[in-house]
Amino acid sequence: MLFFIWMVMGAVWVLEAAERCPDVCECSQRASVERTEVDCQKKDLRSIPPTLPQDAWILKMGENLLQELPANALKAVPKIESINLERNEIKSIHPQAFLGARNLMLLNLHGNQISKLPLKGFQDLISLRFLIMGQNHITTIKPEIFVGLRNLSDLDLPLNSITSLPPNGFRSLTALKVLDLAVNKIQKISPKSFVGLGELQFLNLDSNKIKNIPSGTFKPTSKLEMLVLDNNFIRALTASMFEGLPELQELYMRNNEINRLPEDVFKHIPKITQLALSGNRLKTIDGNLLTQLPALKEVYMHDNPWACDCNMKSLVHWMSKTTVNLSPLEALKCTTPSEQKDKTLNKLQVEDLKCKI
Repeated sequence: MLFFIWMVMGAVWVLEAAERCPDVCECSQRASVERTEVDCQKKDLRSIPPTLPQDAWILKMGENLLQELPANALKAVPKIESINLERNEIKSIHPQAFLGARNLMLLNLHGNQISKLPLKGFQDLISLRFLIMGQNHITTIKPEIFVGLRNLSDLDLPLNSITSLPPNGFRSLTALKVLDLAVNKIQKISPKSFVGLGELQFLNLDSNKIKNIPSGTFKPTSKLEMLVLDNNFIRALTASMFEGLPELQELYMRNNEINRLPEDVFKHIPKITQLALSGNRLKTIDGNLLTQLPALKEVYMHDNPWACDCNMKSLVHWMSKTTVNLSPLEALKCTTPSEQKDKTLNKLQVEDLKCKI
């Protein structure tokens, strides 16, 4: 008898979910999860349907024609945990668009036309873990934007038009582990840009317009393990730039304009295992500098204008003794002097490295 009652209740639940499913969408329930997944992808919809299954937990609205998110945009789905709004035409978000969506864990707004984020617009999203906003037109970061996102672990903002990182811009994101700011137009970074990010493990600043990083900028990110600064315009490195990064393991600085490495530049990052310095303007590196990194496993140094003279002796000596992978080894070639041009560094003999008197 009890089994029969459960069967009837289940049938009623499925029927109710089906009746509230928009005609243009597909609604389904998994046997293991008695909640509804609503698929409205590519349906030329201009707004979120007002009637949806009350138990909907996943809503797929990607590649439609939405231009705005009005107040109470998710009112029809109070139990929603994941919503995909990627590749619509969203330009504006009402400050109360996500009011009441306290169960939402993933919000995907990738590939829209958003230029401005509302202040405190995400404050009801106390359960949000993933906020995906890449490939929009966002220009400005302000501290008030991210208020309330105390459980956010991943903030995805690549391919926008952000020009600077202000003080305390991310201070509300105390649980954040991943911050992706690649392919923006960032030129200026405040020394207090990353205040509050004590749990951050991955920071991506690839392909921006950064020339200088103030001393101590990364100090608040004491748990950072990977830092990507490839494809910028950084010329000078200092030890104070990496102060407060005792857990850093991977540092990528490819394709910048770095022309020298101070002898103490890595003193604050002793756990480095991967170091990428290819595509810079380095002519020599003191091999003793690399011996300060006992955990080092792989170094990328190709595509630099190596001057294979007496100043390279310590590096060549280090290369002959190290077990570190120098990848790709065959691409490590001398540029000057003429008698050494195009020779690979691992084939050089210390006694042949001479300077003109």
